[in-house]
Amino acid sequence: MASDDQFICRGDWHPRSSSRSVRAGLLAKDGEIAAVAEEGEAALAFGVFPALDISARVGSIPRRIEFPDGSLFETTDNDAIDRLLRAKGRRRAGLVHALERFHPRLLLFVAAVFLLSGLVYRYALPVLVEVAVAVTPPVVPRLMSLSTLETLDRTVLDETKLDEAKRDAISAGFVRIAAQSVRGASAYTLNFREGGVIGPNAFALPDGTLIITDELIELAGNDTEMLIGVLAHEIGHVELEHSLRQIYRAAGVAGLIMLIAGDVGDSVEDLLVQGGGLLALSYSRAAESEADRHSVELMEKAGYDPAAIARFFEILEQKLGDTSGTNMLSTHPGTPERKKAILDYQAKLRQEQATN
Repeated sequence: MASDDQFICRGDWHPRSSSRSVRAGLLAKDGEIAAVAEEGEAALAFGVFPALDISARVGSIPRRIEFPDGSLFETTDNDAIDRLLRAKGRRRAGLVHALERFHPRLLLFVAAVFLLSGLVYRYALPVLVEVAVAVTPPVVPRLMSLSTLETLDRTVLDETKLDEAKRDAISAGFVRIAAQSVRGASAYTLNFREGGVIGPNAFALPDGTLIITDELIELAGNDTEMLIGVLAHEIGHVELEHSLRQIYRAAGVAGLIMLIAGDVGDSVEDLLVQGGGLLALSYSRAAESEADRHSVELMEKAGYDPAAIARFFEILEQKLGDTSGTNMLSTHPGTPERKKAILDYQAKLRQEQATN
């Protein structure tokens, strides 16, 4: 290298239309920019600065300098290229690189993203859920329910241990109450399972598949009518399409998270999807209240005690110690509040019947 040559940085030189590379240095010499081989100090390519095509800076991605003959010089020394550009009167870094650098404005951008996401969750998502429910063909809830039941049977549920007489008594009451529903008895299927970690529970899947656990039946003792009231509540969830809404809502939330977070990885994505399926087995405060009222109405039509499900909440209070109330942050009505709401709704129906 001549004494008047100014060294800029080291890198690799690539001939035009070739994958071959030569270790080289970038020099400023005789008013030109040249790529010079480290071995032999032969000039591989050269050109005046305005004739060079220098790529913009993007993070730590290597910079590329294209010479007039089509050959390329590539270097990871971004700072050296930035110094060269400044020396030649170019002071602006690449736009993408500038956006990637930390700046207080990014905090405003992040805040705006979360605000927009919150608005989408609060206002747009419910509308999209209702549209999805309206256009869903019947085969979709059946496939969803089949998949969910298979997963539950494989992971947490087990075969029922109830005697046949007990199952027949509950099934007969279930058919009687289902016959009073809008969809009719043929639209519903009752399944008995041992709950395992789920414990005393009953829940409905979107297609009208209902599951009641041995533990819940044992908790009810001989109060079969109370169990029928619980199943009427679950029929309400199906008729009002709460399960389907929850599935779509869970899918929307998962999609929103992945849209914000980007590639969250297979394990997290599986967690979001599977968690969404389990979320479909829980309901909002309003949905639970609607299903409670539906139970009262169906039980009244079938000739049962309309407030039978209220006894279920009494059992939760007495045997399981569930005396939780509600507050402005809770998503489900508390046990005492639900019991009172059921009794109030029963009284309201009787008052309307007496008036008519």
